[in-house]
Amino acid sequence: MTQPTQTAQGATPEGPSAGATAAPFRLPRVVKSLGWVSLFTDVATEMVYPLLPAFLKSIGAGAQALGAMEGVSESVSALVKWFAGRASDGRARKPFVLAGYALATAVRPLLSLATSAWQVVAIRTTDRIGKGIRTAARDALVAGAVPPAQRGYAFGFHNMMDNLGAVLGPLLAFALVRGLGLSLRTLFALTLVPGIFAVAMVVFGVKDEESPAPAAESNADAAPKATLPGRLRAYLAVLALFTLGASADSFLMLRLSDLGLAAGYIPIAWMTLNASKALLNVPGGMVSDRLGRRRTQVAGWLVYAAAYALFPATRSVALTWALLIAYGAYYGLTEGGEKAIVADLVPPALRGRAFGALHAVTGLAVLPANALFGLLYEHHEQLAFWASAACAGLAALCLALLPLDRRGAAEGEPGPT
Repeated sequence: MTQPTQTAQGATPEGPSAGATAAPFRLPRVVKSLGWVSLFTDVATEMVYPLLPAFLKSIGAGAQALGAMEGVSESVSALVKWFAGRASDGRARKPFVLAGYALATAVRPLLSLATSAWQVVAIRTTDRIGKGIRTAARDALVAGAVPPAQRGYAFGFHNMMDNLGAVLGPLLAFALVRGLGLSLRTLFALTLVPGIFAVAMVVFGVKDEESPAPAAESNADAAPKATLPGRLRAYLAVLALFTLGASADSFLMLRLSDLGLAAGYIPIAWMTLNASKALLNVPGGMVSDRLGRRRTQVAGWLVYAAAYALFPATRSVALTWALLIAYGAYYGLTEGGEKAIVADLVPPALRGRAFGALHAVTGLAVLPANALFGLLYEHHEQLAFWASAACAGLAALCLALLPLDRRGAAEGEPGPT
């Protein structure tokens, strides 16, 4: 992998920095370690997640229980991300990261003992609470560990590792269930193994890269830190608009199924999408560092709009699958830069709160987005895709016109107002 060069100044949401030097930049240990943590965790998660519908059916539950599980778990997770992110500011962030991954690792194998739908919902929700506890603090650690001009690259690397886990997890599950003949309950119990690797990596490979702010501050100093910058709030509002039109990728699997793709190939299609994301995450993050966060984000959202406008026009499995792989470019262009924009717009002392707000806003917006898309899909499939494409296009236009501050919130640099 080609390493980007270090730059003298921080990248900003508006555009790239000037003054590049020839010194190669290497990701610090904490970023690499957190990447491996996410890979092991996603292996464990994706060993389970695609099989939960079948497992619920085997214990006498169905679509209603699946919907309750997704709705409750993701809503609770979004709220926990907001509160945990706020709580991590002014404190060491590693304990939040460790607690979140440890909780998920401990509770996930309990699915092997579940005998009713409410137990599955409770276990899945607790797993997502762990995700809520760790996510904002983890992102703040990544942002604080690298120069501002390399944040897109760092977040792109982290998302790449996460998406690789989403490829390896289903493959491992397939090998264990179909190859070795293990039961679903045994498979769920075995998720403890990659989970332990993830927790061990946090314990031995992750440390706080930035000194936490003093716990006791004067009211005069604390007051300005209580509110997120206005331009960040505006950015989150535009992001919420995009997310309201961004349905879950599971609907794309449904589209392939409706076109005649056999059920046994759906996991393969899912893995190819995640592989496309993983291949493009680092290049997309590097592009956001060099060409500007806003431009890259707008381009990614336009890719999303184009793909969703074309999905109803692809009437064959082969063309839809090919478009699905191309659609992965949207993730490559946006996943790293989206978090880098948030880090650019706030001072270090507000990063936990800012990332908590990011994940809370997008997590809560996903619920009505999926409900609306599902309703439209049942009555007018083309309209569902076109509505999402229109929403993405409108959000891209709003982001292009949004007056983001030109100054990144680099270390020691005041945040935008």
